[in-house]
Amino acid sequence: MKIFVCLKQVPAKDSLLRVDETAGWIRESDLTHEINEPDAFALEEGLRLKEKHGGEVVVVGAGPARSASAIREALAKGADRAIHVEDDSLDRLDSFTTARALAAAIRTEPFDLVLTGLQSDDLGYGQTGVILAELLKVPHATLIMEVQKLEGSVKVKRELEAGWFQYVEMALPALLTIQSGINKVRYATLMGIKKAKTKELKRLTPADLGVDLTPRQRIQRVYLPQKTKQTQILTGTPKEAATALIQKLKFEARIL
Repeated sequence: MKIFVCLKQVPAKDSLLRVDETAGWIRESDLTHEINEPDAFALEEGLRLKEKHGGEVVVVGAGPARSASAIREALAKGADRAIHVEDDSLDRLDSFTTARALAAAIRTEPFDLVLTGLQSDDLGYGQTGVILAELLKVPHATLIMEVQKLEGSVKVKRELEAGWFQYVEMALPALLTIQSGINKVRYATLMGIKKAKTKELKRLTPADLGVDLTPRQRIQRVYLPQKTKQTQILTGTPKEAATALIQKLKFEARIL
């Protein structure tokens, strides 16, 4: 099997988040970065499928130059090679534009399976994987908790609401968005880190792939929510006060 795993670098969970001077994003100088946690589960699932059925795991990432460190970490964990679509704007673009860059890189080679994390920890749209499947014109399934390789197809277990699961068989090639917690993520070994230095990391630009990075949507402003307090005294009889309270909870607070 040839398995592509899409990977994003995001701010580390313990990073101090401050809005930058333009109010358009968070201040990059205050951040440390790491592999997006849902993508780490996707990578682990790809490595396990390769170990069980043979083949190749190719990591593909779209992001600024610093994203190469996350891609190298994936190589150290066991991926065979990597493709880095490099552009400074790719860490904050909308899902469609990011998927278009990833699709252009993946289309350069035949593949059996594309794995992505369910969503990114920074923007959390949860749309890149399904849009990527549409651009690649392959079937997809989301919230995957288990993958079984069959002859020419895969059988997957999807997590639904209220503790329900769905089993679906899909023809290959296909795309799966992996649910966090599907497996236990491995650490990079010292030998893996040494080997990663010799593995291929192909760098491409959007221009090389003929990809237009004009976004479909833009973040207009990033800001911290203002904490406010307001007190209202409800007067009248107990019945009138209770009626007024229900109306406010229902139509103003919208919690009923």
